Amino acid sequence: MARSSYAYRAQATDDGSLRTALRQAARQRRRYGVRRLIWLLRRDGWRDNHKRIERIYREEGLQVRRRIRKRVTRAARQPLVRPTQLNERWSMDFVADSLADKRRIRLLNILDEYSRECLQIEVDTSLPGARVVRALEQLRQTRGCPRQIVLDNGPEFTGQALDQWAYTRGVELMFIEPGKPQQNAFIESFNGRLRDECLNEHWFVSVADARQTTAQYRWMYNEDRPHSGLDNQTPSEFAAQAARTASLSPQGCCWG
Repeated sequence: MARSSYAYRAQATDDGSLRTALRQAARQRRRYGVRRLIWLLRRDGWRDNHKRIERIYREEGLQVRRRIRKRVTRAARQPLVRPTQLNERWSMDFVADSLADKRRIRLLNILDEYSRECLQIEVDTSLPGARVVRALEQLRQTRGCPRQIVLDNGPEFTGQALDQWAYTRGVELMFIEPGKPQQNAFIESFNGRLRDECLNEHWFVSVADARQTTAQYRWMYNEDRPHSGLDNQTPSEFAAQAARTASLSPQGCCWG
């Protein structure tokens, strides 16, 4: 045995702060495994060896549990407080439909929960995380950033592209529990109206046709369709009234 090895004495290191940061990251991203948690820690400045982080990950029991039909959530869900001003909280979700030639298309719907305005309907045959970020960035240029976005656990929303954008812009992503769309009730309600009043009433021959038709519906929904939850005002009328009350224009309500 080498003399240097024989004389060496291991020195314990204090990993309390690393454990705290790892537990906090795991609470915020409950469906993230150890590799993505390491990526989050790296982004926040932690440079500890990945093997050390994995050891602490196992010791803390942070492994992602398999989903079963009936399960108890690992953390208590906090009820959503109704927003009180424009751009405080948005919600978004996907809707699927098909063209006349049976090709599938997807629609990304983005809604302001306070005014119930439909901010964007993005239509294409494929909408990966990068396209979601592009749609949000376009809205940021004209309307600003929200404080929070409510969304489900789809792969387009849980990927690194949207997570990096939200981190950069200071937007909080609020993921609902899997299998509980009622926790994103505002966008689910809009999806039902869009399906009933637009998608089921039209036969799209191309993606361009679907984009044009849904753009017309979005204008009608915001500008012409009264909303019972807004005292039968249209979302645009309600938003304009809220902006006047707050002495802000809709473009000026920006959290990010």
